[in-house]
Amino acid sequence: MTARPRVLLVQRGLAPPGGAAGVSAWMVEALKRDHAVTLLAWERPDLPALNRFFGTTIEPRDLPVVLPPAPLRALLAAIPVPAYLLRTALVLRLAKRLAPRFDVVITGDNEADFGPRGVQYINYPWDLLPRPALEARWYHRRALVTAYRELCIRLAGFSEDRMRKTPALVSSDYVGRLVGQRYGIVPRTLYPPVMGRFPTVPWEAREPAFLCVGRIAPDKQLDRVIDVLARVRRELPGTRLAIVGTPEGVYAERIAGRARAEGDWITITSGLSREALGALMARYRYGIHGHLNEHYGMVVAEMVHAGCIVWVPNDGGQVEIVGDARLCYDSIEGAAASIVRTLRDPGEQDDLRRHLAARAARFSTDAFIREFREVVAAAAAR
Repeated sequence: MTARPRVLLVQRGLAPPGGAAGVSAWMVEALKRDHAVTLLAWERPDLPALNRFFGTTIEPRDLPVVLPPAPLRALLAAIPVPAYLLRTALVLRLAKRLAPRFDVVITGDNEADFGPRGVQYINYPWDLLPRPALEARWYHRRALVTAYRELCIRLAGFSEDRMRKTPALVSSDYVGRLVGQRYGIVPRTLYPPVMGRFPTVPWEAREPAFLCVGRIAPDKQLDRVIDVLARVRRELPGTRLAIVGTPEGVYAERIAGRARAEGDWITITSGLSREALGALMARYRYGIHGHLNEHYGMVVAEMVHAGCIVWVPNDGGQVEIVGDARLCYDSIEGAAASIVRTLRDPGEQDDLRRHLAARAARFSTDAFIREFREVVAAAAAR
């Protein structure tokens, strides 16, 4: 009997929520039957919680876990900031010591310098500056951040040359272009899998309203979303919006206040389980997203899978999900005009529904599993 290929998954964290954790969970799901997968992480994952959130079926026997030394973890736990990059650097350093025991070393945690027999999945390059505004914290002084990043690179023993020789996957063509600009490589796009389940609800039985899903936070541009649909209501007064997401701080309070001021055509809901959210998506006809320069746009892919017609800003990875200029907007006025035209034309709605249904398979778990196994097999053969 041929021994199963030994795979080391290097992942600072494997706890929901989070795009990198979800991709990594499905990496394990893809490989667990015919590969011997070991996880190197900063802390032991809660597999039942992981499975519930991401829809995987990973058992403890599928995923032995290696952790950094306890004193080191205790030391970093005492630091009053998250120090995510430092933890990642220390995990990468340990991975290099463990790598000779494995046939392939993989990560879903962005850039890694594993060499030709590795796989790196880049959601957004960690060594690309400037960082997105949503990552900014009060302690992010430029000189301090520069010194901190240099320290982490040195601790990891990170080699850009070795990183360029590591097969690279990215979450979207948009991220692929950023990776190419930063490192001069051409990565392969493998879209993150849509993990939810969505009931089949006939179009006629769905709410003729809009759904906007995601954290209620500044980067989600909810004011812009409300502005778009307020303008739509000038032509189609029955238009309604349901905002669903986790509220974050003062911004969420302000959005709640604006929703009350706008009237009962806007509702805000939070605290839904993934099952309840999937069922809700399947009950709506339309979706709208406001986040600019989205790396991928998982919630957009989820709404497409649920059968919604979804409008998105004309940038980032979300454009690749909808794949039609009629669903991409550059301005409040342009978005409103596109929506009004489509809502008044049942034939165009039918055409867009067929188009999006055909695209949904690209973002399925089956597609992710098939392609990821191909990539790992190629790395193991090197």
